[in-house]
Amino acid sequence: MNERPLTWKRYPRTTRAELPGGATDCHCHVFGPRDLFPYCEVNSYKPADAPKEALFALHDQMGIDRCVIVQSAVHGNDNTVVVDAMQARPGRYLGIALAPPDVSDAALDKLADQGFRGMRFNYMAHLAPGASPEELRALAPRLADRGMHLQVHMGPGLIENLSPLLADLPVTVVVDHFGRVDASLGVNQPPFQALLRLLDHDNLWCKVSGCERASRQDPPYADAVEFARTIVERFGDTVVWGTDWPHPNYRSDPPDDGDLFDLLPQIAPDARALQALLVDNPTKLYRFEES
Repeated sequence: MNERPLTWKRYPRTTRAELPGGATDCHCHVFGPRDLFPYCEVNSYKPADAPKEALFALHDQMGIDRCVIVQSAVHGNDNTVVVDAMQARPGRYLGIALAPPDVSDAALDKLADQGFRGMRFNYMAHLAPGASPEELRALAPRLADRGMHLQVHMGPGLIENLSPLLADLPVTVVVDHFGRVDASLGVNQPPFQALLRLLDHDNLWCKVSGCERASRQDPPYADAVEFARTIVERFGDTVVWGTDWPHPNYRSDPPDDGDLFDLLPQIAPDARALQALLVDNPTKLYRFEES
């Protein structure tokens, strides 16, 4: 039944990092199982199942107490697979939805009631195109009215172009995977500097997930750590972290999640920064206390 091998390791190494109570994985996905949650027919990417039980096992092993599951294009706009996972750990697991930009008010209300805290739009070559500027301007106040935010997954070549629009939207905007920059080009590269300028705006947040994607090195992905740490140092109150499990569309064999967790003390080098990154900021952004 699996057209492709697993995108995640069944037996990751347990992290050496000590995580604070309430630690939160703010970016991960669930795939299937396909007999219960079929994949979207129009999406050509058909990874092996990565069910909620495997995600829960990873979190329990590593010391993650809370989570934000991001709906994947694997399942398209049918967010049922995320709802199922959220209901299995109510209050502790929330979601980010996929939906068309002209989603109805009733559908938005339902998503908010189910525990979705935002909507994601992709601007990557391997994924369906995101909403247009006009569509985002129309959607933004509707999200804000429901306490939801806009999540943007974009490549480095679009950061400069999209920045004026994103900074001007009347809603909180979260940038995925620190803009998918190429870590081999150094922190002075124009796309990363454009990202830092964008994050100076009050409505912008950033996820320092995806070091393994930004890196051009083998584990421990040392070339990417400086990027994540720079963002944490400069924007310590508006930054969150996630595993990106089960690592869809990764360039090679899936990373060991133990290696990714081990980067946390380097990304957030002191107790206060780690507490903000993993606990305080997710609580504020996703409003876990209201679940």
